[in-house]
Amino acid sequence: MAGSNGKQKTVRGTILSLIVIVATAAVAYLFVPHDDHAPDIKRVDYRVELITARRAASYPVAAPEGLPDTWKATSVRYRADEGDRWHLGFQDPDGQYIAVEQSTAKRKDFIDDASQGSRATKVTQEIAGRTWTRYTGGRYDALVNEGAKGATTVVAGTASFTQLTKMAEALKTS
Repeated sequence: MAGSNGKQKTVRGTILSLIVIVATAAVAYLFVPHDDHAPDIKRVDYRVELITARRAASYPVAAPEGLPDTWKATSVRYRADEGDRWHLGFQDPDGQYIAVEQSTAKRKDFIDDASQGSRATKVTQEIAGRTWTRYTGGRYDALVNEGAKGATTVVAGTASFTQLTKMAEALKTS
C-alpha cells in the first residue's frame, strides 16, 4: 500500500499546480489592458502611382475624386506586366474595405480574382452614365463595369453596395 500513497500525492500536487497556473492566468488576463478596437490603418498618398499608371496603361485609369476625408486610401499599386493592373484600396467611413481594380487581363479570371470569387447577379445599375453589374457570393461583394478599351473595372470589398456605389460614382479617369 505504500506505493498508492505516493501516487495520491503526485496527483494532488498536479491538481494544485494546475489550479495555481489557471488562477495566475486569470489574474493576468483581468489586469493586463486589452485593446479591442481595430488598429489605425495608415493613409497612403497615391498621386504619384496614379500619374504613372495613367501614363503607362492602355486604358483610362480610374481613381476617386471628391470623396470626404473619412475615406482613407490604404494601398496602391500598378503592374504593367499583369495586364496593366491598377489597384487602389480604401477604408470607408464605417471601417470597411473597398478596392478599385482595373485591368486588361482576361475578364473572367480578373473579375474572379478582384472580387475574391463573387459571381454575377442579374442586377445592374447605372452609375455615372455606365452600366455596372452586381456580383455577390465570394469574400467580397462587387460592382463590375466592362468598360472602355478592353479594360474591366471592379469596385469590390467588404462594404455595403451603398458604399461600393459611392466609390463607383466618385471614379474619374482624368
